[in-house]
Amino acid sequence: MIKIKTATATIIFLVVLFSAHGAISVDADSIIEKSNLAYYYAGDDGKARATMRIKDRRGRVRTRELVMLRKDLEDGGRQNFYIYFTAPADIKGMVFMVKKFPRRDDDRWLYIPSVDLIKRIVARDKRLSFAGSHFTYEDVSGRSPQDDTHTFLREERLNGMDTYVIENIPKDKDQVEFSRYIVWIDKKTHLPLRAEYYDKRGRLYRTLVTEKIDTIDGIPTPVRIRAESADGGSTVVEFTEIRYNIGIPDSLFTERYLRRVPRRWIR
Repeated sequence: MIKIKTATATIIFLVVLFSAHGAISVDADSIIEKSNLAYYYAGDDGKARATMRIKDRRGRVRTRELVMLRKDLEDGGRQNFYIYFTAPADIKGMVFMVKKFPRRDDDRWLYIPSVDLIKRIVARDKRLSFAGSHFTYEDVSGRSPQDDTHTFLREERLNGMDTYVIENIPKDKDQVEFSRYIVWIDKKTHLPLRAEYYDKRGRLYRTLVTEKIDTIDGIPTPVRIRAESADGGSTVVEFTEIRYNIGIPDSLFTERYLRRVPRRWIR
């Protein structure tokens, strides 16, 4: 009888130990950090052309074409973005520039050439629409992992890929329009494959989907991304001419180049 009790206690101990070990190994914070690095910090810098096709709920389509430049100053930390719109004619020359910081609000500027206006994008506006699309300003340069509390939900197969499913709840709920968002992260590449955003009433209102990934210079890279809203509108972004580690200078990411086109890097 004593042996049976001892054996039972040993089994219970092993089950508890195994469960605890599993919980430790699936660390939501670590997964989100790796995903942030894979998605926003590939290479030391990068350049790409992008086409945005914006469809409203009535099916009307508008197109935007742009060039994106990025330079990392710290992996997972300070980072600069410069986005120059090349088409259509009514917004050609518009520039969006970001100086990203790990422990304070990012600096964001928008230059509107039609009125020769430089506009500062304040923190409370970072969740607004980017260039009339279904992406936000924050989607473009990335949301800091420190802004949310991350919880591992489960592992799941998505489109033939093994993923981690993570729930993210904003620490400052007054600064954002969502109550939470859930993201599916590819176990192999750590790239986010899907994100679902829920409003303050708990209703799904926006979805982001990585539709295509290519390997460029040995780096798994999203090349087509879709954002969809609950009203039926959507925006698809396709990236081409992607290059990494091309030596983009720090001097490009200054207010001087909001009005002055850095033609060498844009062409």
